[in-house]
Amino acid sequence: MSVARRILNPYLRLTEKRHLERVEDPAALRRSSEFKSRLFFRAPFGTRYETGALGGVPVQWARAKGVRREAGPLLLHLHGGGYVFGSSTTHRAMLARLSQLTGLPACLPDYRLAPEHPFPAAVEDALAVYRAVEDWPGGVVIGGDSAGGGLALAVVAEVLRAGGKAPLGVFAMSPLTDMGFTGESVRSNAAADVMLPASRAAETAEMYLAGADAKDPRASPLYADFTGGPPVWICAGDTEILLDDTRRMAERLKAQGVRVDLRIEHDLPHVWPYFQGLMPEAMATLREIAGWVSSLSPRTAGS
Repeated sequence: MSVARRILNPYLRLTEKRHLERVEDPAALRRSSEFKSRLFFRAPFGTRYETGALGGVPVQWARAKGVRREAGPLLLHLHGGGYVFGSSTTHRAMLARLSQLTGLPACLPDYRLAPEHPFPAAVEDALAVYRAVEDWPGGVVIGGDSAGGGLALAVVAEVLRAGGKAPLGVFAMSPLTDMGFTGESVRSNAAADVMLPASRAAETAEMYLAGADAKDPRASPLYADFTGGPPVWICAGDTEILLDDTRRMAERLKAQGVRVDLRIEHDLPHVWPYFQGLMPEAMATLREIAGWVSSLSPRTAGS
């Protein structure tokens, strides 16, 4: 265990978990996440950010120094935040680091958030962006963290269902794959999880689903069909309340013939790669993801 992890875990328990337990206003959550991301997380020197739109959805590009925007494959990343907060800006430093490690450009959509825009708005936006880049030279690798990890998997399931062009692969960091929160770890890890309060799970589901069925595979990819799907890299920490979302998702994917790389790490916080620059375990996992991405397909010239 690194010194950084020994410091970060109790810090998250005392600050972030308590904050997420108390805050009622989604706008306040968004403001605080934006502020903290700018305060604590730094991208590699020379990173370039650009804003734009794809498929009518706002996006932000993150490219490490020397990475061409037209290089491929494209890293398409869907941010976390329980479908209620988070943005391309809160997650861009992590993707800039992954851009540096892979030599590839990253694109982060700003999909619509609940409760103002409940399900299926986020899925519609993510699909629109994916369809706008599906023919990217060198292909697309789609990823996400937390709710964004579940969203990435839901997008792939929808693409497969429609007979569309699948991405080269999917990576999901501590994904939320079951909006019914039926995994045993939601209860068994409620005290151990240093970041996510299990007490807010039902409320989060209500805000996002707004009466929709939690077993709709677009909301909960745990119930989706991935037959014929691309390889999946997926991880979680063994003290997370979403541990069983990852374990059960990996089991379902394998049962459907999908190649899965599953990583369960000991005592790491929810979406620990987010803490790149602060914790060596975060950098180690991002390097592993970068190696996995590089193994998926030949690259375009110059990337």
